[in-house]
Amino acid sequence: MDISVLSNIGSEYIKNAAMESGNLTVGDKGFDSLLKSAMDMVNETNDLQNQAEEAQMQFMLGYSTNTHDLRDIQTKSEIALNYTTAVRDKMIEAYKEIMNMQI
Repeated sequence: MDISVLSNIGSEYIKNAAMESGNLTVGDKGFDSLLKSAMDMVNETNDLQNQAEEAQMQFMLGYSTNTHDLRDIQTKSEIALNYTTAVRDKMIEAYKEIMNMQI
């Protein structure tokens, strides 16, 4: 594939193309949207934790014998929890930095 014809394509062009295709929406980028996104992430992490717990119970009761599926669900849940914790830590760090600013 020859990509030499793709000159002068910047991030503004890519953003406009994504907005036209509907893959990108430009909305409120305020604190409200950030908080809503964080709460959605917490809810998704909670759902993954519940799925992992349910899969573990199914395995212990003998309803499921596939250890690979169990490990996959547990790994996905663990990664989501670690990511959520990292985001929480960064938000707390940013809050503390804002509170220590001199006015």
